[in-house]
Amino acid sequence: MAKLLAVPDAGPSDPYLPWDKIRFKTPPQGLSHEEWWAAIKLARRQMMRELPLTDKEGRPFRFALPDSVLKALEETSRNASGEIAISEQVTNPSTRDRYLVHSLIEEAINSSQLEGASTSRVVAKEMIRSQRKPRDRDEQMIYNNYQAMRMIGDLRNEKLTPEIICEVHRVVAAGTLDNPEASGRFQLPGEDRVSVFHGDLLLHEPPSAETLPDRIQKLCDFANGDLDRVYVHPVLRAITVHFMIGYDHPFEDGNGRTARALFYWSMLNQGYWLTEYVAISPFLKGAPSQYAYSYLHSEDDENDLTYFHLYQLGILKRAIDELHSYLSEKAEEVRGLQQKLSAAPGVFNHRQIALIEHALKNPGSSVTVQSHMTSHNVVYETARQDLIGLEKVGLFRKVRSGRAYVWIPVADLPSRLDTMGEGKAESRLQAE
Repeated sequence: MAKLLAVPDAGPSDPYLPWDKIRFKTPPQGLSHEEWWAAIKLARRQMMRELPLTDKEGRPFRFALPDSVLKALEETSRNASGEIAISEQVTNPSTRDRYLVHSLIEEAINSSQLEGASTSRVVAKEMIRSQRKPRDRDEQMIYNNYQAMRMIGDLRNEKLTPEIICEVHRVVAAGTLDNPEASGRFQLPGEDRVSVFHGDLLLHEPPSAETLPDRIQKLCDFANGDLDRVYVHPVLRAITVHFMIGYDHPFEDGNGRTARALFYWSMLNQGYWLTEYVAISPFLKGAPSQYAYSYLHSEDDENDLTYFHLYQLGILKRAIDELHSYLSEKAEEVRGLQQKLSAAPGVFNHRQIALIEHALKNPGSSVTVQSHMTSHNVVYETARQDLIGLEKVGLFRKVRSGRAYVWIPVADLPSRLDTMGEGKAESRLQAE
């Protein structure tokens, strides 16, 4: 027993590897793999905290707080709750909607693709920005997810209830289920419960439908902080809500998309406002098997959610880092563009600058009043005047497309921008 208690990295510094990774590593001298694992498990039990949530057998879920979790929580709290300076592009009300729409679109597309939607990103982004109707089930999944993410932002100050969970699912699943009556409601007693498979391998069999009302109510109470017996860090609370929707699997389909949407609700509800600009699903989609294993390791190893917590904290860190990188890249692009336009101060607003920037990167692109209105969350007339203004100075041209108009950047846009130093654009506006 003494040698088990003295095993290195069995305690706060535990990297928290599961058995299926430990068994392929070299154990400390004098120990077998089984003895090493026993020492690790013994140390973990000393750190365990029980949650007021149970599995289908009534056994509590638990979690530990090794150094790796504590470090990740500190970084997330610092970088997602506004405790450090963040780019003015996000904090400035005049520009932040552009970045919010970008993140919502990325999350909607990738969260849907995680569950089988095959529509390309280019087509999906065009559909959302132009607000055209989805053409098939895959596009409908993405469109639904975008609407659900927007709704989550509106619900951030509400307490979670079973009715809200069902409403989120109704939006997520609308028009995508084989059984339309299953949208927006939990599975009922007598219905075949939907298990989770990987090929022919059964990964998870959810609790019985009879227990769902009580289980979901208890999850809502936990999400609202009403059941705490031990301190649960807000970020771990949000990740646990994500896990439990996946574990309870209350709906016929769309459980994963609903779980990820409710993770965002929990983060926003607890003050992590920057999460609204972060997309986690691109990273989950990049390694779907690791996402699945984080569930399996937690369920198989005595309901230890630390595996899921650690994996999701890693995903969240990568998503936040990606946001900072994206903002830095966009800030550099805007600075370069503003240098070209510096000789014509006050001619273009930030939305028009965004359109010009996009046109420089995508010469064959087009924009409608509706897509511009959606991208920047402005009213129709404001979007229309932005486009007319760019048309007047000769940077865009208006053409008819069906019964509507689209604006297309002129072929020699870069050279026309170079003439801004001579004040030509300003002169054209004054001439109008």
